[in-house]
Amino acid sequence: MGSARETAALALAACERQGAWSDVQVKRAVRAAGLDRRDGALCARLCYGVLQNRLLLDWRLGRVCSMRLEKLDLKVLCDLRVAAYQLLFLDKIPPSAAVNEAVELAKRHSRNPRAAGLVNGVLRALLREEPPEIRGRDEIETLSIRYSHPRWLVEGFAQTLGLEGAEALLKADNEQPPTAAQVNTLKTTPERLAEELRAAGAQAQPHPWLEGCLLLTGTGDLERLEPFRRGELYIQDPASRLAVLAAGPKPGMRVLDCCAAPGGKSFAAALLMEGRGELISCDIHPHKVQLLAAGRDRLGLDLISPTLQNAAKRREEWADGFDVVLTDVPCSGLGIVRKKPDIRYKDPEPLAGLPRVQRSILDNCAGYVRPGGVLAYSTCTLLERENGGVVDGFLADHLDFVPEPFVLPHLGEQPGRVTFWPHIHGTDGFFVAKLRRKG
Repeated sequence: MGSARETAALALAACERQGAWSDVQVKRAVRAAGLDRRDGALCARLCYGVLQNRLLLDWRLGRVCSMRLEKLDLKVLCDLRVAAYQLLFLDKIPPSAAVNEAVELAKRHSRNPRAAGLVNGVLRALLREEPPEIRGRDEIETLSIRYSHPRWLVEGFAQTLGLEGAEALLKADNEQPPTAAQVNTLKTTPERLAEELRAAGAQAQPHPWLEGCLLLTGTGDLERLEPFRRGELYIQDPASRLAVLAAGPKPGMRVLDCCAAPGGKSFAAALLMEGRGELISCDIHPHKVQLLAAGRDRLGLDLISPTLQNAAKRREEWADGFDVVLTDVPCSGLGIVRKKPDIRYKDPEPLAGLPRVQRSILDNCAGYVRPGGVLAYSTCTLLERENGGVVDGFLADHLDFVPEPFVLPHLGEQPGRVTFWPHIHGTDGFFVAKLRRKG
């Protein structure tokens, strides 16, 4: 059985070497190491803490390390990062314990006999160093180091928000949001569900402005809780639910969710439809269609029909057939950095091709909207080229569609599109546009 610190270091090394997502890799590593619940939670905190602060940790380590960090064995570098995160950000672990374990891990993880001595020297120098002023070559690099976001990303946010707004967003990205649970109002009420969750040991508070949403902390493994098993709630960020509210599905309608997995928008639409009508939920991957079916069955939303379908491929029998079509397209995911901290380190070059993919889905799915019906476009990114840029290009080529204003709780009337910002709205970063096909 490994320790939480070793498991975290090895999981981080695997993520960097294999390009794996941290949430998947951490769960796999915790199971493989046989960690109990407490050590598993510490391992996850160490992994996500390192990822949230990796550029800052490397900047601090680089100041006191005699070797360039990229020359170090990857496992040894990850040992150093985990120990540095403990020393700089956590106060419940004695510094001597963090240093000693990192030294022992270096002995196990490197064939270089000098690795352990280097780790010991670097961490003790880090402890001796007075916290330095974080300063880069310019303001962009300073923000990049302080909040551990790559320079290209900071530059993009600064162009949109200004330096002050960008800093507020970067800070929000490094905070831990509560879990947002949407209440299955066909089975229970928010008040009753909150009482049941508190009785199960979780903290549940009503969302400050979104009715039927509870903010949860201290749940542990949510799926073990009886209210979850009974289908009284599902997990969905408020911004994602607001995207469905903007689209406006109603009881008796025929609705298509083109990129549905893991199912949150389909579940939200089904509840707005009060369980009446038809809702086809699509995904391109068979195992995700099975997940959609499992979620439907747990929640008791029988009007949902999980369907295997590529959203960019024409399905002739669906032409002009739906009152509402939801297109939550694949995107760069840069609005959910606070939940998936490793997204920030994506190579930006492949992201440049995403608008073409998004546009192909929007073009195809527009053909499924009946005259007078609604086409909703959404992403969980904050890059304008994937958001307004795609919508503007679509409207220029599809003169039978027009933007339609919509009203949202707390936010009021929106002019056919809205961007949600973590530092402003307390939600995921998200973009929503509502388009009406002319009758």
